[in-house]
Amino acid sequence: MPMFILDDPYVSDFLKQTVLSRKGAVLDNAKARVSLNDEASDVRLLDDEEFAAEARKAPRIYANSENAIGWIAANLADTNLPAMIDVFKDKVAFRDLIAPLYPDYFYKGVAYDDLDDVDPEELFYPCVVKPAVGFFSLGVHRVESAADWKPIVQKIRDEVERIRQYYPPEVLDVDRFVIEQCIEGEEFAVDAFYDGDGNVVIVNILGHLFASADDVSDRVYITSPSIIERWREPFTEFLAELGRRANLADFPVHVEMRVDENGHIAPIEVNPMRFAGWCVTDLAYHAYGVNPYACYLDGAAPDWERILPQREGNVYAVVVADIAPDVDCASIVQVNYEEFKNRFSTPLELRPVDYKRYGVFAFLFAQAREDDLSELHAILGSDLKEFMKLG
Repeated sequence: MPMFILDDPYVSDFLKQTVLSRKGAVLDNAKARVSLNDEASDVRLLDDEEFAAEARKAPRIYANSENAIGWIAANLADTNLPAMIDVFKDKVAFRDLIAPLYPDYFYKGVAYDDLDDVDPEELFYPCVVKPAVGFFSLGVHRVESAADWKPIVQKIRDEVERIRQYYPPEVLDVDRFVIEQCIEGEEFAVDAFYDGDGNVVIVNILGHLFASADDVSDRVYITSPSIIERWREPFTEFLAELGRRANLADFPVHVEMRVDENGHIAPIEVNPMRFAGWCVTDLAYHAYGVNPYACYLDGAAPDWERILPQREGNVYAVVVADIAPDVDCASIVQVNYEEFKNRFSTPLELRPVDYKRYGVFAFLFAQAREDDLSELHAILGSDLKEFMKLG
């Protein structure tokens, strides 16, 4: 039986329709009721005890949000799920897991209260400092030299109170940080799952575009037939090794990694129990007609040999309209969504977001030609203030 845990921050209409069409079991919580609305009677809404009992028998559960991690830890402690989740959700534990594969890689866990006590002369540069339990590039900073350390720590302290109001500690814990060596190279994000036998199935691969070398934002991700064709096999091999080390089965993941100029793959982080956050994984449907949720629940792989030739030459993107740190979300009077959408010649779907709650005003899916990414590169360099009316 398909099983879903729906939670904040976002449930897309595409995920909702998938849930309804599967007629599966859904954990009864406030977000599920609001998202399913009048159609909640078309699924089995189960309370904590009922859902946990079914989950112990069901091979696969999909959670759209890492907000579900706390519930799983409390209600499914007698299953394998919490152990599989824990090794990935804590970035220090994850680095410990893969340390034998990368013996020369520098990383260090440190409490938020101790950031000022770190000796910057002992760090490896360039490095990245970020929450040990993090999400959506929040609180992430690149440090180029020892002289940059204290100013970066001050930036982190300025951000922490604003960040804390957005997400629970199971999703974003700013009490602990990890300092780690920068992994240089091209960045990718992979939506995949491990089937019941631990085999890897990739449902999408996204390339991460950046405005500059020190950019750590999540503004633009792209996918294309050429990206899938080039990286599906090597990423599958890498994820298979990762799965063997963590004993993964019946488990969805969103994996961020970099590939250097020699083709060496190094993971940045693994996000458990879900594909790309905020239902960004729906890009697979816009791009390829692939329903990643259905693939996971059915244990089925996309037929890439059939799908990709039909879309050669195209690129499909998601643009995250994050609000600049120097903009007070409370001061935003209005967002011109139509103007933002019209910035792109082939918009596919616009998803407005409660920006006063989440610091993002929209997610936009768009199509472009592989030989012309000018619109996407232009939006990378924008502070997006042109689309906002500030009070």
